[in-house]
Amino acid sequence: MATEVRAFERVLAALAEVQRSEAREYSSFSVRGKRFGYYWPRTRTVGLKQTISEQLALVSERPDVFEVQFTAGGFGWVVVYLDRIEADELAELVYEAWRLTAPEDLVAEVPFTRIARA
Repeated sequence: MATEVRAFERVLAALAEVQRSEAREYSSFSVRGKRFGYYWPRTRTVGLKQTISEQLALVSERPDVFEVQFTAGGFGWVVVYLDRIEADELAELVYEAWRLTAPEDLVAEVPFTRIARA
């Protein structure tokens, strides 16, 4: 059930205009200057932007896989444990985080079917 970091990175590579920034303990991911995700190698966790309703649903349904990270600007961020999630579900969540952040014209260029093949 564990998802390899390479699978996460393949999804990021399939998305358009993703910028990666490195900090001491984590990497962050943005599209056109707006952040949509984080990765912490030490804990093998990913933080992803979601709607607040999705954040609450994920955490309440599977608290062993997801936890609340924070809420900001009308969005709920979730922490995802890579060792406890399937790669296809993670791909959907990463795409959704990117889609919530990217401009509409960019989203139109990158359908989820392109990501599902990554």
